[in-house]
Amino acid sequence: MIVNPLVDLIVKIIYLYNCALTAWLILSWLIAFGIVNRHQPFVQRINFALFRLTDPLLRPIRKHMPDLGGIDISPIILILFLNFISNELIYYSFR
Repeated sequence: MIVNPLVDLIVKIIYLYNCALTAWLILSWLIAFGIVNRHQPFVQRINFALFRLTDPLLRPIRKHMPDLGGIDISPIILILFLNFISNELIYYSFR
């Protein structure tokens, strides 16, 4: 349990953002492998909303990443960074 309510709120927002990022990753894989039809209106809306939510933080990471032959590891880097920030906030709130 986190003592500071502001830190608790920030940690929960980071968790929800990580969930949205994971959902976007899974949906993009399902679309890429042809499991989900990307031309369905519901899939388009979900994909657009998740893309608009995750792309502002992924774009700067992608800009500084070298070309890895079509493999995008920027979501992994972002998840690791957000988890690091969350853990540091928790650590310093107990300090």
